[in-house]
Amino acid sequence: MKVNTVKFSGLATAIAIVSVMSACGNKETKTEGTTAAKTTVAVDANKDKIVFVDSDSLLNQYEYFKVLKTKMESKGKAADADLKAKGQAFQRDMQQYQSQAQSMTAEQRAATEERLGRKQQELQAYQQNAGAAFQNEQAKEQEALYNKVADYLKTYAKDKGYKMVLKYQKGMGDILFADESLDVTSEVIKGLNEAYNKEKK
Repeated sequence: MKVNTVKFSGLATAIAIVSVMSACGNKETKTEGTTAAKTTVAVDANKDKIVFVDSDSLLNQYEYFKVLKTKMESKGKAADADLKAKGQAFQRDMQQYQSQAQSMTAEQRAATEERLGRKQQELQAYQQNAGAAFQNEQAKEQEALYNKVADYLKTYAKDKGYKMVLKYQKGMGDILFADESLDVTSEVIKGLNEAYNKEKK
């Protein structure tokens, strides 16, 4: 009987979720009559402007993502260690049976094999349930990250008068070239980290 071990890889490859950054400003910003002239000029200058954020830089420098990544990697390692320990215990039971099988009666062998068969099924079910539980938690954390970035960018784009914030990722996506003046990555990272630090207090 062979036990298949469930592997947990952490969050690193799962966070491809910064595609949230596209189309987050769909309404033009309207300036009221009491708005200062300087502010009006700044917003009008950005009218219909499309900017972009480097997703790799954002994830590498966003403090909330760093904390989230560390937490999920730690949970993944703990779950993997737990499954490994249970699998090794089962293998020891198998080895013990194999070493004693010849001295057992037919009835004893049948009973032991039935018990080991049930134990293997229980272990496989536990592996599947543990994997599903980890994936569900991972999905919830990804959604929370998505929402944080999306909510911030909606407000950011509205305040700046941007019509759209695109995601740039080297070697991927549809952006082959964009002028550096359209790169708002540093400003967005600063704003996200400031918002996260306020939440922690």
